[in-house]
Amino acid sequence: MSRPTDDADRLCCRHARAQGDVLTDAGHGEDVPTGRSRRSVLVGVGALAVGGLAGCLGDEGPAETAPAEPIALTDGETCDVCGMVIEDHHGPAGQLFFEDGEPEDRDGPARFDSLVELRNYLEERTQRGWELREAFVTDYSSVQYDLVERNGTTYVSSHVDAAAFADATTLSYVVDSAVEGAMGPDYVPFSEAADAEEFVDENGGEIRQWDDLP
Repeated sequence: MSRPTDDADRLCCRHARAQGDVLTDAGHGEDVPTGRSRRSVLVGVGALAVGGLAGCLGDEGPAETAPAEPIALTDGETCDVCGMVIEDHHGPAGQLFFEDGEPEDRDGPARFDSLVELRNYLEERTQRGWELREAFVTDYSSVQYDLVERNGTTYVSSHVDAAAFADATTLSYVVDSAVEGAMGPDYVPFSEAADAEEFVDENGGEIRQWDDLP
């Protein structure tokens, strides 16, 4: 004996058909497809779940920026302060990477043939709101450097291959020595404290750390 179908049943049936579900014909006991299979519905639900998971993971914020790496300054790069070709002059060189794509005119760091110029540039840009990402300078503990006498002045050789640069914030600097760089008196960096001390013994000056540079 069949069950009477009231208005509520007919309404539910119409709603189910509108949603594209599979219905069972009350009179024949057969599945009647209504446009989408159960498989396709489950696949759709799975896609929504994956999308929801991705949204949750996205709530953690953007991934951290990978640390910058020093580049070689061997292709005619010029100093961002004085405009001179860096590899053509004596003394320590440096490069500064900033957040937010600064400097805007290139894909790479600000570049310098003098660490005095680098420090002045960094201070000025920091006052403008630029945020330093990484700083690299010549590490004289990692190279075979020369002292060159010219017109009564002693200069230290320049080294601008990528491997010659090290994290500027970790080095010891000889300041106020008798040795000059591209633009006159400069800071001579060393990763080994003993190397810095030996340089002072031979050329005068004193040792300071990154945050203590004048």
